[in-house]
Amino acid sequence: MIELRDIHYVRVGTRDLDGAQKFCTEIVGLQAVERTKDRLYLKSDARHHTVCYFDGDPGDHTVAFELKDWTQLGAALERLQSAGVPCGAGTTAEAADRHVEAFIWFNDPTGNRIEIVARPHDAGKRFFPSRDAGLIGFGHVGLCTTDPARDQNFWMSHFNTMISDWIGPCPLLRVNPRHHQMALFASQRKGIQHINFQVAEIDDIMKAWYFLKSQDVRIVFGPGRHPTSGGNFVYFEGHDEVIFEYSNSDRNIVGDLSNYRPRQFPLHPTSFCMWGSKPDIAEFRD
Repeated sequence: MIELRDIHYVRVGTRDLDGAQKFCTEIVGLQAVERTKDRLYLKSDARHHTVCYFDGDPGDHTVAFELKDWTQLGAALERLQSAGVPCGAGTTAEAADRHVEAFIWFNDPTGNRIEIVARPHDAGKRFFPSRDAGLIGFGHVGLCTTDPARDQNFWMSHFNTMISDWIGPCPLLRVNPRHHQMALFASQRKGIQHINFQVAEIDDIMKAWYFLKSQDVRIVFGPGRHPTSGGNFVYFEGHDEVIFEYSNSDRNIVGDLSNYRPRQFPLHPTSFCMWGSKPDIAEFRD
């Protein structure tokens, strides 16, 4: 079993790095920490970065997880290779580009590119937000899947992945006590479905809602409250139509995990919001 510690970063292609920087700093509140002719690194917490935009296809997405025991990176690659999973080791130059000491990559059954990193770099300077959005860190991703049951089985067969809840056939998965680091949503495509950043409190959600409306940013869901994680939220459409979410989810699953029972919610708007907000997101509709 490959033991993962937490989700670590996302990489997203774009043909407009200037536009990505403007939106992510002026609207989302991330801090731009490094910019080259074809890279933009943005941070939201103590890590060097949690988002990297690169000059490329806007549909080219990568999600990275940190390995729990860094010495097991080679063993993780061997396990994936022996299982016939498309995978490989990153080069020294590629690792430097990601600000990690080493990494491997693989494709899940849908075709999503996933990276597993060892010894990722922390930042020497503290996170200094570009606007007061209340950000406290990178939370999770929604990931598209063309077959939720198949991909759920893939993650649980190879990794220390646990199911927190289901919404319809779509699992909310965790590799640590936090309610979920990844949710698999049924789709006809691969790629990231949404990127979540955690904020401190519900006041930050409501301030964001008013701010986003004042900036004519398209709000696609919320404000609301998730019955699964218990977090308040607002989702909005960003650069290249990437969906971002702010939430203040703080539910941890601890104690006797052998007796924990994941809950099954129907694929219905009330399973995404207990307040009655209706999502304008394709993967959230029944």
